[in-house]
Amino acid sequence: MSDREAFLAGERPSDIHIFLHDESVSNAEALEAHGERVENGIVLLMDGDQARGIFQQATGIDPMALAQEAMKRDGTVSEDCITAACPDGDDHTPKFIFSFAEEQNEEVGGIYADGPVIHAYVACDCGARYSDKWVVE
Repeated sequence: MSDREAFLAGERPSDIHIFLHDESVSNAEALEAHGERVENGIVLLMDGDQARGIFQQATGIDPMALAQEAMKRDGTVSEDCITAACPDGDDHTPKFIFSFAEEQNEEVGGIYADGPVIHAYVACDCGARYSDKWVVE
């Protein structure tokens, strides 16, 4: 299992998964050395502290500010954390998706009792910010 597959399975809670759309960063090729090329972009998977700094440097967006704004609105993010459906329109494209996994926590209850949860925060090309979360199957 690759590190990315382990993250998507909820097994790497200390890592952050970042999707950067090709058209949203000025030098996506330079990031390829640090990540994985996927359709329409680059995925970076790295330690949380390092990832927050890299995300802000690459996007100009504070990831915690993105999360706070995005949590106010529900959207849909694919389980591979590289595509999303904007609540404002079907023809929109995610510029950035910032995701992390949270371990199962029966004491908290709700969906957290059912298994690891992936949280994803999106900055869309239309300007919308939205989020999604789901229990890893």
